[in-house]
Amino acid sequence: MKPSQPLMARLRLTTKQVGRGYYKGNRTGSMGFFLKTSAYIIDPGKLRTYVVPENLDDFKLTPFVTKSFLPTRTKYTTEEVRNGLTISKDRAFNGEDYLDLWENLNPREHDDWSSHWKSKRNNLKAKAEADLQEVIKRDEQNRRKKKLKGGRTLVQLKKQGL
Repeated sequence: MKPSQPLMARLRLTTKQVGRGYYKGNRTGSMGFFLKTSAYIIDPGKLRTYVVPENLDDFKLTPFVTKSFLPTRTKYTTEEVRNGLTISKDRAFNGEDYLDLWENLNPREHDDWSSHWKSKRNNLKAKAEADLQEVIKRDEQNRRKKKLKGGRTLVQLKKQGL
């Protein structure tokens, strides 16, 4: 059986399937050729050349990239207090940010779901806070017996925001 062309497109050759001497490359093309003596000759006809237009100094268009670029700050940040100083750190785009964006873009659709999801989110936050308080209470009881990794207790981890 000889595979068809569409099948060969899906099953491309790899170096594991072919014997020695197979080089897959990276779709860049060759710049020359090898001689029998293993010397590589660069062919000037195969080299890429870039032609600069004449009168480039008088050219009216500007490059796409500005020469002076200031980094843009993200609006997704967290506030952290260290030694009495408030530090703003960048953070990733999370699910709550996505829901807020959806609320701003689709207000009518959001109104149908908002009360349901807000109550569900508040219930989950309250449950998580209650669970955390329970863990802190147990940790206070077991603090003398055992310390966590790094010698820190859960109360210390909570204060550090970990």
